[in-house]
Amino acid sequence: MTRFEWDYEKERSNQEKHAVAFHLARYVFADPQRIIAEDASHSTDEDRFFCIGQVGGGILTVRFTYRGDAIRIIGAGYWRKGRQLYEEQNQIHG
Repeated sequence: MTRFEWDYEKERSNQEKHAVAFHLARYVFADPQRIIAEDASHSTDEDRFFCIGQVGGGILTVRFTYRGDAIRIIGAGYWRKGRQLYEEQNQIHG
């Protein structure tokens, strides 16, 4: 079973800014058609990634890193760029 963690203050900020709670964002990893991509532009201290997948009828993008045996969620939102990549990779025509 995968373990998730996050900073609760960061989650509150993310909810205000992008209307996505991190406890919901973790479900993106359950999408069998999810896409994992490296996030090379945001950190030099640790490797960061995007997970893009379908959650509740929308395409959600989650920024995360691996910390030990846990996935640490850093940010999440329903961003157009993530949706576009997901649709292209899964050959979905809107």
